[in-house]
Amino acid sequence: MVEKEIILITGATGRIGAAAARLLASRGHHVVLGARRIGRLVQLAADIRAAGGSAECHVLDVTDADDAQTFVLAAFRRHGRVDALVNAAGVTLPSRLGALKLLEWDRMLDVNVRGALYAIAAVLPLMQRAGGGHVVNLAAAGCVGPAQAVPGASARALHAISEALRHEERAIRVSVIAPDLPGGTAAVADAIGDALAREPEACMAC
Repeated sequence: MVEKEIILITGATGRIGAAAARLLASRGHHVVLGARRIGRLVQLAADIRAAGGSAECHVLDVTDADDAQTFVLAAFRRHGRVDALVNAAGVTLPSRLGALKLLEWDRMLDVNVRGALYAIAAVLPLMQRAGGGHVVNLAAAGCVGPAQAVPGASARALHAISEALRHEERAIRVSVIAPDLPGGTAAVADAIGDALAREPEACMAC
């Protein structure tokens, strides 16, 4: 029988976040859902519980470091541990640099990069104290070319953050999943579930 883990998911009302939450709950884990849209959060948690899963939800703005701390600490105080973090919050707004969409660029960097960093900063001391944990980041591998400057930059930043975390914290597993896998949302959710289910030794290179 699978041991129930406490898994935090940011961007839980997005397509990937919601699909991952449903899958992980169906595998017997308790999912802690975070996103800005309270109506969708409450409905998702209710749907998961109606299907026999275990879920709770909290309003979360990943671009606010204090919000990220509150989200993580609330789960820790309730359950006594945080086993995994899935950074599923993400924004992709392709545009050519000449379009000068500064507000869109700021939004992508805030959500995709700072949002992931703030969530990692919130869980890291808890995982260090526990001697283990798992962080899953979503970042495309080949996001380059026209109109992809900022999406590509944020994806590469997440790869760099993930690689650094993997080397700095040997006891914490780190996985990077491409959000644009063939097969769509279901394939990405499966990849997240499979990464979390791998043995620690197998995750050293995932």
